[in-house]
Amino acid sequence: MSQPVSIPKSLPVERDASPFDPPREITGLRAARPVCPMVFPDGHEGWLVTGYDAVRQLLADTRFSSRQDLGVVHVPYETPGMPVPTEPSPQTPGLFISMDPPDHTRLRRKLTGAFTVRRMKMLEEQIIDIVERQLEEMTHLTPPVDLVKEFALPVPSLVICALLGVPYEDRGNFQANSTKFLEKDVNLEDKMAAYGAMTGYLAELVTRKRAEPGEDILSDLARQDDLTVEELTGIAFLLLLAGHETTANMLALGTFALLEHPEQLAELRADRDLLPDAVEELMRYLSVVDINYRYATEDLELGGEIIPKGSTVVVSMLAADHDPQRFDNPDTLDIHRKARGQLAFGHGVHQCLGQQLARTEMRAGFEGLLRRFPTLKLAIPAGEVRLKTDMNIYGVHELPITWTETAQ
Repeated sequence: MSQPVSIPKSLPVERDASPFDPPREITGLRAARPVCPMVFPDGHEGWLVTGYDAVRQLLADTRFSSRQDLGVVHVPYETPGMPVPTEPSPQTPGLFISMDPPDHTRLRRKLTGAFTVRRMKMLEEQIIDIVERQLEEMTHLTPPVDLVKEFALPVPSLVICALLGVPYEDRGNFQANSTKFLEKDVNLEDKMAAYGAMTGYLAELVTRKRAEPGEDILSDLARQDDLTVEELTGIAFLLLLAGHETTANMLALGTFALLEHPEQLAELRADRDLLPDAVEELMRYLSVVDINYRYATEDLELGGEIIPKGSTVVVSMLAADHDPQRFDNPDTLDIHRKARGQLAFGHGVHQCLGQQLARTEMRAGFEGLLRRFPTLKLAIPAGEVRLKTDMNIYGVHELPITWTETAQ
């Protein structure tokens, strides 16, 4: 039974408890009314879902649609300079994250063989080698250095470029454009220019792959005649964006979280067998892809509430992963926790396709970083670390670090 609660007028985003916890207002809403009405800045009467059980139920129900072409998907916070949408967004070929079955099923099935646990196991040596080479380069730098620039971003970028067959020397352009595309406050014209630059580049790349395929995922897809160039471009865009942005943010923000919990950092450094559970816990604790959207295709019941057809529903993965009804002491980082069931990778048909790849990269990344830099620490006060509150994927803009010695 929901309790009386003040209906929020937009999505609370101010992280006022700690840089790792949900905003206090969201925590309060989750306790009082985990499925709560919310008035959007444009006046739309939508919903905010914060409770673990309700989020999991919603993500498993495809009547809560991922499509953006059925109706207007309303934005739950102020976006200065961005026009208020009045029409649905057209569906983008290949972008299966914004599709429902059967269209979603057809495209996702093309990729399931590329991201199996077995294939990720085969890639593990290559990932470890990439990590070690990047760490070796760091040992030749004079601290302080920015961990994002020198480690957290290059590692997943190198991995996803190798996996997709994207020339690594082209990474500068797609990283700059993906940053602009993900920033909340960038005006629509600049955002679409960044998107156009990325998709234009990828369209040329997949066309070359179709003419001269290699030994990579994009070439495997390009060999399939039932995929158009437009669909291949959309798939490539999604994989490239998701494949480096999310893991890069997890490596940097995860390191920040560990440095802020020195006792657990010391335990992890002393016992590397704790790493698999620690990675799972960091994903739960940080949930860097916090906000997801769904569109109610009919009147639907969720958590004792009736969600009317046409409602935009905002889902907070971070709030769900910090729900005390599911996890004991959820606002505490505990590397001994068995955080199975955490929702950082989503749930249901849209659960992250590359989750095994991400886990492998994080295990290798954190293990190597802690081993090679035993005296790692922040080079600035924690309160001065610039957080990505202006981005759709949470993290840090830079993480200045220092050390006094390195290990071999």
